[in-house]
Formats: sequence, structure tokens, C-alpha cells
Amino acid sequence: MKGPQFTVEFPMPDGRRLRNRSDGLVSVLPVVQFDADGLTTTHNADFLDDPAFQKAYQAGVNTGHRIMDPAKLHIEWRVYVCCWAATHAAHLPGDFVECGVSTGIVSRAVVDYVDFNSLDKVFYLFDTYEGIPESQMSETERPLALSKNERHYFDCLSLVEQTFSAYPGVQPIKGVVPESLESVDIARVAYLHIDMNIAAPEIAAVSHFWDRMVTGGVIVFDDYASLAHTSQKIALDALAAKFGARILSMPTGQGLLLKF
Repeated sequence: MKGPQFTVEFPMPDGRRLRNRSDGLVSVLPVVQFDADGLTTTHNADFLDDPAFQKAYQAGVNTGHRIMDPAKLHIEWRVYVCCWAATHAAHLPGDFVECGVSTGIVSRAVVDYVDFNSLDKVFYLFDTYEGIPESQMSETERPLALSKNERHYFDCLSLVEQTFSAYPGVQPIKGVVPESLESVDIARVAYLHIDMNIAAPEIAAVSHFWDRMVTGGVIVFDDYASLAHTSQKIALDALAAKFGARILSMPTGQGLLLKF
């Protein structure tokens, strides 16, 4: 008869952990490099120590949002993915677009990271700046969307305008997608960030901009792989398939799509 099974771990001076199992198996566990926002990994995360990224990240998380204390938010890896995408897009023709801005956490980090004022581009920021439109919520999406409206979102347009006052190329545009997209003539897009929390406006935005995306242009979907937003993934996968494309599911909860 077997006795109880157990595992004991001991910290090592270099940060690794020595694991002893009751069956005699001994292993050394590597140091966890990142453990937040649904992502735990022992892989290289040296971007966290990059002063340029840290400066950009702090600018983003301190835009006055109401999600939580900025010091406790820890969405660094998600923001870094967008900074990487924007760095790639900075070398392409076409403008930057974000649909779903709120106070501008990601977009503010991006403009700092790529030194947006040095680029000959416009960054269009589309949002209601008041929350998720109830008229666009499906019944499945409604409970979470209403909760986010109550907890996170508020009338923040004036705050966003102040946040980006030092960036003349950044244009906040208030309105509901897709109607608001028609208010600006955007010929080419190199970077598109989608974060509207429900499927209908996201599908409308991608449909609107797909033919405007330049070759090599990048689209980042914030909620794509989040289990709480499965309806968005299903709808976006179906749309991408119509374009003959596939969205890369990311462990950050994001999705990544390149225009070919």
C-alpha cells in the first residue's frame, strides 16, 4: 500500500527552486521571469529591464484609468507586444489606428516607445470615450460588458486629449464604430490595435480597414485569446478565414495578424 504522495521545494541562492518528490524524483525549477496577467513563464523577459520600455509603459499605465492601482496592473507583456508591432509598423507606409482606447494605456505607451513625433504619420484613436455601447452587445456579452462599463469606463475624452497634447499627430475621434470610421479618410494603415471588448464593432473595424492595411501591416487584437471573450475569437476567426488569413493566438491573451 502506497503512502501519501508529497512534494517539497527549497529555494536556491540563485532564485531557482529544488523540488523533491516523495517518489525520489529530484528536479531544479528555473526562475520565473514573468507571472501576471494570465501569463507565467520562465523564458527570457529582458524587455522588462529596458529603460525605454519602462518609460513608455509607465506613461501608459498612468493615464488616469480606473482599472486598478497602476502599480498593481502588470500588463507589461501585453503592452510590449503592441510596442513591438508599432516598431515594425513605423518602417512601413501608412498611419496608426486604435479602436478601443479608453484613457489610452496602450496608445500612450506606443507613441512614447516609437518616438511618434519623429514619424510622418497620424495616429487615429477611435472610441466612444464613455464605455461599450449597449446596443452592440450580444446577450452573451452583455453581463461582462455592462460590468466593465460600471467598473472601468467613464467620460474620458478631455483626459485623453490632455494625455496626447504633446503629440500633434495623434487624433482622438469620439463616436461609435463603425459609423465613426467614416468620419475620417484614412488611405493606408500600418498598425491597427483592436480592443472594443465585444464582437460586433471589432468585426466592423477589421472589415473596414482590411483593404487599407499595407503589405506587412500588423493587427493586434487585445481580447482575442481571453476565455472571457470567446465570442470575439469565434467571430474574428471566421472573418480572417474569409480573407484567407489566420490569427496567431498569443499566451498574453492577444491575437496577432499580419497583412500579406
